[in-house]
Amino acid sequence: MERKATPAALTRFYQGEMSPNAEMKCPVVLVLDRSSSMEGAPIQELNRGLKIFQTQIQNDEVAAARLEVAIVTFGTDVKVARDFSLFENTAIETLQAGGSTEMAKGLREAMFRIEARKAWYKEQGLQYYRPYIVLMTDGYPTCPPKEIEQLKEDIHKAVDNKQFNLWAFGVEKADMEFLKTLVPGTFPPQKLKGINFTEFFRWLSSSFSTITASQPDDKVDISPRQGENPFQITVY
Repeated sequence: MERKATPAALTRFYQGEMSPNAEMKCPVVLVLDRSSSMEGAPIQELNRGLKIFQTQIQNDEVAAARLEVAIVTFGTDVKVARDFSLFENTAIETLQAGGSTEMAKGLREAMFRIEARKAWYKEQGLQYYRPYIVLMTDGYPTCPPKEIEQLKEDIHKAVDNKQFNLWAFGVEKADMEFLKTLVPGTFPPQKLKGINFTEFFRWLSSSFSTITASQPDDKVDISPRQGENPFQITVY
């Protein structure tokens, strides 16, 4: 069942939590595909990449104090493997693959938590960067076409209203044409070279290190360094 994002529900969701510091926060939700097509090497490499991401963020003093990461995974069901928090010394749950591709429900969960987190920031008196949803998938959502079209409409409206940024990344047999219709804005969906999650998460951590060290309205260059591009095409 989809959550009702009423003002009261959003305000209550993180009520009682205290911020560990007064730094400006950058909320990021990783929405990760763990459907059966990710079994074997892909899910192993994804888990390895997540550990690299955590380590590199922890080693950056500014990003470690500002980047709050949540992880939402989807297969037949949607799971919150990690709710918003700084990495500090917390471990990332090892993901297991299996089931269908409930991508739409995973994205809905991420959108709800972002709005709830923003309500919490305001209650705490914390400034924050525009949130990010980072989607990674190797498939196409298993839900009715009407639900997909409504999701696209809601995402485009939210991004246009600057509620969050959405980055989408395709793996192996991902439907890149679908992802292009899902993601608005100037950052088109990117496709990984094979299952190159290690280099991808190195690029992602470097990108968020750059973002969290900038001012909210600054233009930042997140292009991969020469020889370290995990994508089939160049990010722009």
